[in-house]
Amino acid sequence: MGSEYGSKSDNTDKYSLRGRVFKKIREDILSGHYKESEELKEVAIGEELGVSRTPVREAFRQLELEGLIKIIPNKGAYVTGITPKDVKDIYMIRSMLEGLCARWATVNISKKKMEELEENIYLSDFHAARGHSEQLTELDNRFHEILYEASDSKFLEHILRDFHQYLVQVRMKNLASLERGRASNKEHKMIMEAIKEKDADKAERLANEHIINAYQNMKNNGFEETIE
Repeated sequence: MGSEYGSKSDNTDKYSLRGRVFKKIREDILSGHYKESEELKEVAIGEELGVSRTPVREAFRQLELEGLIKIIPNKGAYVTGITPKDVKDIYMIRSMLEGLCARWATVNISKKKMEELEENIYLSDFHAARGHSEQLTELDNRFHEILYEASDSKFLEHILRDFHQYLVQVRMKNLASLERGRASNKEHKMIMEAIKEKDADKAERLANEHIINAYQNMKNNGFEETIE
């Protein structure tokens, strides 16, 4: 059985195949496709992705190391998902790293990336004024991606993208609020202006506060319910 995930030629690139399978299962867990305590079946997932059980089994081991599933010997693999404490921990760590990212972006940002940030803010203002929450969410994601790229650190970018992905389900529901979406864009604009002014201290502080504000907004709105 062939698919975008596997074919006979994939035997020469098993690590890439395992990575793609891992990424797909992780995305399905974090997006809520698989629910907490749900059993993950190797055969069914392998058939769905068009791969053998081996890369699925290897992906399970990696997912267990990340704490997203628990493998019980002689029983199976079960989703543990993300707990409210996990969310808090990730946001607190992310707030520090986003601050560092903004600091490094202040030093390393290119003219092209600065123009992308300015365009992102402009488009966000446009959609916020028209109540387009879906577009605001997409632009919010892109704002952070531009900052990650502008930091000029592949390691920091990789870590922050992972944290970003872990919280995708919670963030989508949080940003669905137009009020928070508009507030978030104002905070983005302040970060951008600090970077443009080459004020690394200010950019770092504002980026740190931005993530704390996002977490506090979720906490005030009972975010625990969004990850059950």
